[in-house]
Amino acid sequence: MQYKGFIFDLNGTIIDDMPFHANAWHKILNEELGASLSLDAVAREMYGKNSEVLDRIFGSERFSETEKQQISVRKEQIYQAEFLPHLRGIDGITGFLESAKAQHIAMAIGTAAIPFNVDFVVDNLPLRHYFSAIITADDVVLSKPNPETFLKCAAALQLPPEECLVFEDVPKGVEAAQHAGMDAVVVTTGHQPAAFSHLRNVRFFIRDFTDPELNSLFC
Repeated sequence: MQYKGFIFDLNGTIIDDMPFHANAWHKILNEELGASLSLDAVAREMYGKNSEVLDRIFGSERFSETEKQQISVRKEQIYQAEFLPHLRGIDGITGFLESAKAQHIAMAIGTAAIPFNVDFVVDNLPLRHYFSAIITADDVVLSKPNPETFLKCAAALQLPPEECLVFEDVPKGVEAAQHAGMDAVVVTTGHQPAAFSHLRNVRFFIRDFTDPELNSLFC
């Protein structure tokens, strides 16, 4: 199938930064909030919106919405300060985006990250000019694996879901694409193919955007 739209997750897909997020959460949760969680335990919990991470760990009544927002900003400040010296796109991403642009494929970002982090990435690399739409945590009610993020991307691109291809790095993201009626390409920055065996919408797996199999997506 010739897809008319590409939708990209951000963290772990456009940039390989998940260990920096884990370290920032670990510092906030343990040093400031007294959670006493191991780094591995933190990594298992850090999906979806930042407020959802806090609710999973502490319960929904522990913090007010204002407090959740303040904690979220503090966590992202720690992440950005530590990651900025290492900020770079996953190998081949710029060339792949250029190829897609040349083929007149519409592109969007669909992420659970807050705008503060999205802007940090797309403006520092810089990549913003490739994307016609960016859907963040602030634009949806329900996080992945709910399909809302990707369906809003498709709507913003003015394309039916089945004409969009999602690029993701985690099973919950690919599951969200499946619920949206979209195929997916998996970037194996954090999970190997076995972790996606229960999902039926995976086209193929890539280590990065230099993989020659990506050529099959273009005319």
